[in-house]
Amino acid sequence: MPTALVTGASSGIGLAFARKLAATGHDLVVVARSEDKLKNLADEVRVNVEVLPADLTDAEQLAAVESRCAAGIDLLVNNAGAGTYGDFAQTDMEALDREVRLDVVAPMRLTHAALPGMVSRRSGGIINIASVAAFQAGPSNAVYSAAKAFVLSFTEAVHEEVRASGVHVTVVCPGATRTEFQQRGGFAGGKLPDFVWDDAESVVDAALKALARNQAVCVPGLFNKISTVTSQVAPRSLSRKISARVSSRI
Repeated sequence: MPTALVTGASSGIGLAFARKLAATGHDLVVVARSEDKLKNLADEVRVNVEVLPADLTDAEQLAAVESRCAAGIDLLVNNAGAGTYGDFAQTDMEALDREVRLDVVAPMRLTHAALPGMVSRRSGGIINIASVAAFQAGPSNAVYSAAKAFVLSFTEAVHEEVRASGVHVTVVCPGATRTEFQQRGGFAGGKLPDFVWDDAESVVDAALKALARNQAVCVPGLFNKISTVTSQVAPRSLSRKISARVSSRI
């Protein structure tokens, strides 16, 4: 059976990925800080599950996950992420530093660890989770938007580098998704209308279909597709003002 390594697998989109991949015949390596939640997941699914608890902002623990990627996996899902909400100047620097380590450094290093083996075997897949926030500057989400812009650009570049190798590389850019992420990052989202929200399972289904087609960029949901296209064609000065208005509503 193919083996998929999923980071942030204890909840939200990561948990949905783990469940879907197990249902479609993948053995799992599941990574998150909460060992108890990972063990509950292992008891739930009917495939072989390797529980690998790790805080990916810690260099030694990240290195352990890198070693597991380098040892050989068929699919890497870089899902673990964190966000901060508020004015940059007023946000705790340690929280911002952890955000960059988790959202930028970890997916870069894990992709680098997994990719050579996939290229040599001429098979495999990598899904990196970004966000619709990657497409424009994000006042009140300055570091998060910048981090996801890195993931978007980085993944598109790697996709192009290996597109003829048999390895599929896709970046997924969800919009508002009903997960614990919103509460942890302070994104209440209470004022957003229902039609902008997606569920984690829909995001996962779109991501796996895009990966199968070796689609470089996947933006799940019609509303998100429209908003990302609009943000790309609008002048940047207008785009960031709209983003600021949206941020003020959540």
